[in-house]
Amino acid sequence: MPVPRRAALAAAALLTVSLATGCGKPEITVLDTAAKVHLTFWTGQSDDAQSLLEELAGEFERQHPNVSIDLSPGASSTEELLQKLAASFAANDSPDISYTFGSWASQLERSGRTLDITDEVAEPDVHWEEFTQAARETARPTGRRTIGFPAVVDNISLFYNTTVFDRAGVAYPTPDWTWDDFRAAARELTDPANQTYGYAYSVSGSEETTWQLWPHLWQNGGEVLDGSGKRSAFASPAGVEALSFLRAMAVDDRSVYLDQTDTKFAQLFASDRVAMMTSGPWELSALKTAGTSYGVVQLPGTDGNHETVSGPDLWTLFDNHDVNRAYWATQFTRWLTSPEQDEKFNVAVGNLPLRSSEATSEAFLAQARELPGLDVMQANAANAKHSRPTVPGYNGLSEAVGDAVAHVLQGQGTPQAALQDAAQAADKALRQG
Repeated sequence: MPVPRRAALAAAALLTVSLATGCGKPEITVLDTAAKVHLTFWTGQSDDAQSLLEELAGEFERQHPNVSIDLSPGASSTEELLQKLAASFAANDSPDISYTFGSWASQLERSGRTLDITDEVAEPDVHWEEFTQAARETARPTGRRTIGFPAVVDNISLFYNTTVFDRAGVAYPTPDWTWDDFRAAARELTDPANQTYGYAYSVSGSEETTWQLWPHLWQNGGEVLDGSGKRSAFASPAGVEALSFLRAMAVDDRSVYLDQTDTKFAQLFASDRVAMMTSGPWELSALKTAGTSYGVVQLPGTDGNHETVSGPDLWTLFDNHDVNRAYWATQFTRWLTSPEQDEKFNVAVGNLPLRSSEATSEAFLAQARELPGLDVMQANAANAKHSRPTVPGYNGLSEAVGDAVAHVLQGQGTPQAALQDAAQAADKALRQG
């Protein structure tokens, strides 16, 4: 924790499961809230985060003596949970709750094995509206079923290295920066003689490459998918203009460090060789350890739109044909994601709080003092107005877009042709699901 967003699509395996439900276990259909219940919880965590969840589960068990919760990471890595879940479906032995990447949401809903908690989250005291729009949409991937509660939320903001800015005599970014302001500063901050770059961008072709494009697309009025959700829409004039802007910085201005690894750009930022990067709260602890002098603002925008991208993950709930297990799994995750418990988990490990109501809490403000910029990212959650698609086929779409962006930023091909080719590959992936 926090899970790097670049890992979120590492598990690209298709979720192909048997929908058979018979396994010899009697189905329990009459709710008895006093009945003894044993829940299985795959946390997807390790080390400190796992320990915190164990403490919280123990607290819940003390409050509800009829409930016992068996916690484990679920797999040797979070990326392997999808395959582990598929195997559990085939064996009719699913966990009651599992951490899942948001990018899996549509596949999991399509499996037919998730609970639908739409009625539960509509209850007024759940305060569902306190979760970000992106998180709510991820938990309700098709708009028909709500398959879990948000587990982790994030967004990307603009980090700026004050040492590099001061050395170049350039004014720090402001929240109302435009694309033109951003480009001009990056050009001014670039110093080839000292191998210092104004900005950095991943050209590995991974999801890190792709999701950095989405804010530019959305700010410019574009969409990733069309209204049906079955065809790509990014190769629009808005998408071409967004990629053309990045190409101008990388190819014409030569102000962008093009990172083949997804990781080196953050290291160069920390060592005062890159002036600006767009990244998320997972960078803050490393910057503190490195002693880097930095600031954080919302992303540069266009026409007053400073939209960002978020990759929320979920505590997904699964249907084991036992109304008592379903009830208590829902009650536990509802409790776990309440402001009081979230401060003991997400806030404690340096993630963004799940809920807007936590922004002024003493626990979060104390963490923000320890990790400067965390409060800016929390406020920036309001700019996460689109959810990253979770449709089956998004993995293939992401790969096609990432490859197109990587080639264009390295001077190979034109934005329009590259995005058109990517759209053909993306549409094929979407058809195949």
